[in-house]
Amino acid sequence: MSAAPATERVLMAMSGGVDSSVAAAELVESGVEVVGVTLKLWGGESDSGCCSVSDVDDARRVADALGIEHLVFALGDDFERAVVGPYVEAHAQGRTPNPCVECNRHIKFDKLLRRARALGFDAVATGHHAQIVSTLDGPRLARGADDAKDQSYVLHMLSADDLARTRFPIGHLTKDEVRRRADALGMRTAHKPDSQDVCFITRADGRRAFLERRIDLTPGRVVTADGAEVGTVPALELITPGQRKGLGLPGGGRRRYATAVDLDAGTVTVGFEADLAVTALGLSQPTWAGGSPPERGVRVQVQTAAHGAVRNAAWDGNDRVVFDRPERYVASGQSVVLYSIPLDGNAQVVLGGGIAEQAPGP
Repeated sequence: MSAAPATERVLMAMSGGVDSSVAAAELVESGVEVVGVTLKLWGGESDSGCCSVSDVDDARRVADALGIEHLVFALGDDFERAVVGPYVEAHAQGRTPNPCVECNRHIKFDKLLRRARALGFDAVATGHHAQIVSTLDGPRLARGADDAKDQSYVLHMLSADDLARTRFPIGHLTKDEVRRRADALGMRTAHKPDSQDVCFITRADGRRAFLERRIDLTPGRVVTADGAEVGTVPALELITPGQRKGLGLPGGGRRRYATAVDLDAGTVTVGFEADLAVTALGLSQPTWAGGSPPERGVRVQVQTAAHGAVRNAAWDGNDRVVFDRPERYVASGQSVVLYSIPLDGNAQVVLGGGIAEQAPGP
């Protein structure tokens, strides 16, 4: 008589929010063995709705209600090294980083996955709004069912091997459906607001206060394209190409935007919205779902912000995408994600992504 198949063991990352709470409940209902874990990543002040003592308590209480064990992993040193430090260094170089992407890359789907394997778990689950679909080439990351909450952008770096050991139990649900399920289960997190912004930067102090505790901020001149000085800024490191506010310019007249930041020259160049148009975008540090980039000329859709507009383009095979029409400039350091063109109702899958750079070549 053959032995019954072993029950899958899943380590469920529980942030204390409604999404991970319902994801844990979905797993329990499916019959797998579930252990909850909350990651303590940031020991400083936070008012973004995560990383606080109350969030750990919310996660623990939900786990108790579901009848599952709850653990806490202190990964603050890893978070500082892989996320906070590079965030600060990027600003010091005049770049615009995406710390949420790096947290997923280095902490939740690297450190946590490896620890889960060492502890004998078959998979890690999270409350992200994303889906995993089967293809002839293996598992692929796809958009979540709720377009407004889709989080595939911040998960684009996941490989087929990562996805084989990852579960997204609520990816097929809309946010409204998640909250209704939490209500039906009597969860304390059912109406808890979503976490917002960067967890280690408080809304009360802001980005400037955080950065100036770690690096020297550089005042600079605001100049036009022909070099005429029109104002000053207190910190070049806080200026992102494309921004309009905070440039110290007088009101009235046509709106002007930051078009370039030059730390060496100590300047912010300003221009008009038309000056932000680009026809191509370069990628550095790319990762590809299939292990290699798309073939030259493949049609793709490009997303350059977590909930930003989708842009039609072609992959030119030279580490860049060429847009169908001029698009708004994307700041160096931001994540750029390439998606397949959706066909016949099939799930739109992530092809890969990288870091935005000025596009090489004509």
